[in-house]
Parts: sequence; C-alpha cells; structure tokens
Amino acid sequence: QVRLVESGGGSVQAGGSLRLSCTASGRTEDKYAMGWGRQAPGKEREFVAGTNYHGEDKVYGDSVKGRFTISKGGAPNTVYLQMNNLKPEDTAVYSCAMVGEKYKMATTVREYDYWGEGTQVTVSS
Repeated sequence: QVRLVESGGGSVQAGGSLRLSCTASGRTEDKYAMGWGRQAPGKEREFVAGTNYHGEDKVYGDSVKGRFTISKGGAPNTVYLQMNNLKPEDTAVYSCAMVGEKYKMATTVREYDYWGEGTQVTVSS
C-alpha cells in the first residue's frame, strides 16, 4: 500500500516562499516518478510539477514556471517543491503524487496513480 505524506504548507504574504516536502512509503525501490498537483476551492486539480525517478527530468505547469522548483530528496521516494515569489492565485491544497509504473514519467494529473491528502498553502496580498 503506497502512502504519501506532505508537509511544509502554511500562510505567507505575496512574494514570499515556502518549501513543501513529501515522502512515500510502501515502495522498496526508488524507481517511480513523483510530482505535485494543487486544487483551489471550486476548481479542478491542476498539475504543478513533476520529476522522473532519478530527478533529472522535470516539467512544470505554465502558471508556476520560473517560480517553483521540484527536486528529489536524498532519501528514496522523497520529493520537494520550492515555491518562490508566491502569488495569491497560488492559494490551494497542494498534494504529492506518485506514478504506479516504474520509470514512467507523468506530466498530467491523470497519469499519477497515488495521491497524498495534501497540505494547505495560503498566500495573502
């Protein structure tokens, strides 16, 4: 059973920064792509960023390019999201995700098989 747990959310003013962390349990090999999605009230879940299993290939949603950075952690099945220059429109619940198939890269929310419960990020103007 794969379980993803996020941490690092909070409230910041516009222009501030936050760093989200996620660790997945239930996988013995570090061979799975991971990423982040977000969902604001009344909206569908949006793809934020994704990385392949070794952390060298990365993709970003258009709305966060140049401001957010995804990275793999030193520990297996760990991923981070550094968020800089945050804007009020970034306010959402941010969830970590993992692909169920080894080595497969994902660039949309539909391609991820497992999701964490999420952590709230609130950006005030």
